[in-house]
Amino acid sequence: MVASLSANEVKKDIKKPDTEETKLESLAKFTRVIATVESNYADDLTFSEIINKAIAGLMTNLDAHSAYLDEKAFKDTKVQTEGEFGGLGITVGMKDGALTVVAPIEGTPADKAGIKSNDVILRIDGNATLGITLEEAVSKMRGKPKTPITITIYRKGEPKPFDVNIIRDIIKVESVYAKEIEDEDVLYLRVTNFDQKVTKETAKFITKYKDKKGIILDLRNNPGGLLDQAIGLTNIFVESGVIVSQKGRDEKENIEYKAQKNSKITDLPLVVLVNGGSASASEIVSGALQDLKRAVVVGENTFGKGSVQVILPLSEKEAIKMTIARYYLPSGRTIQNTGVEPDIIVFPGNVPNDESTFNIKESDLKLHLESELEKIGDNNKTVQNSDNNGTKKELITKTDLYKDIQLKTAVDTLKVLNLTKGKK
Repeated sequence: MVASLSANEVKKDIKKPDTEETKLESLAKFTRVIATVESNYADDLTFSEIINKAIAGLMTNLDAHSAYLDEKAFKDTKVQTEGEFGGLGITVGMKDGALTVVAPIEGTPADKAGIKSNDVILRIDGNATLGITLEEAVSKMRGKPKTPITITIYRKGEPKPFDVNIIRDIIKVESVYAKEIEDEDVLYLRVTNFDQKVTKETAKFITKYKDKKGIILDLRNNPGGLLDQAIGLTNIFVESGVIVSQKGRDEKENIEYKAQKNSKITDLPLVVLVNGGSASASEIVSGALQDLKRAVVVGENTFGKGSVQVILPLSEKEAIKMTIARYYLPSGRTIQNTGVEPDIIVFPGNVPNDESTFNIKESDLKLHLESELEKIGDNNKTVQNSDNNGTKKELITKTDLYKDIQLKTAVDTLKVLNLTKGKK
């Protein structure tokens, strides 16, 4: 657990600014490098190309989430939160220097093909991803609907990397849906990502099923999304207190987001399900509800993405995405690199699962990647895109429940919460 820094402590960590003379010397050095590259590099690059590469390199070296967005990447960022976009239905990030799956979006080609959270993508259509930027990877995986793509996966526990063949499609995201659980007076709410409809749709389902005795909020494999929707979703369950705050170098970026009393709509006992694919906005919601003593969090440690990025246009066609602050939960802890630790740790599997050794975290994965690439051969395992998921059923049966020990634990936890409700 990492405590937040006070304003004074943040100021102490700020380096003394360069003098004007030092700045001019640095700019002169940069100009000499550009001139040298323009004159002597093996390939003929234009001055604009060199500058763009320099900007891209600068942003990439700041952190894994900052980036230079060229015309195509800038355009792509504008459609990601509108509920429909083209591609595989997969959210990726850089983790330990490796292109890592944060989570597949439920019901999409990537999900149906069996892609899992924390899979490492070693190759895209035969091209290695080591050293690639996040934006370059996303661009390579996107394409026209109904076109094929092959990604090579390293997965912990598998003897060697394997190929997964997927057909691209238009991704239409159902961000929130509800189910009932057989013989249980419980509302199951699944939030797959935080687009602009989450708070409104969640409130609608809770109002519709207001006679239930408890709610399970499933944020597993939810890669995040819009901050205002994370705040709005949390506010449905709490009426006061700081939900999340952000702190950065610029004091103008130090903001507290507080719950509004009139936005709360339910007092029902609440359990939140998370796993290693729960990132960003999912971590804000689960961590805030945990800190505010409003929910019991069940599952596995979350992804650990707690930084704030903004898109700063350079022109109508280009922009930079830059980290400006870190998120902090109500208790003052940060989720960056650490994630949210559940109150009840449960690994996935069937019931019972007393000796589960499944663990989706891999802190030193980067060390293995180059050797894993060497293992790839013509006889590697290939997984075809399939439609095994089918359409979602409106009822979770007892059979379904006993195939998901995390969900079963959530149901049992709600029963305990109801038994102890009102007791001190």
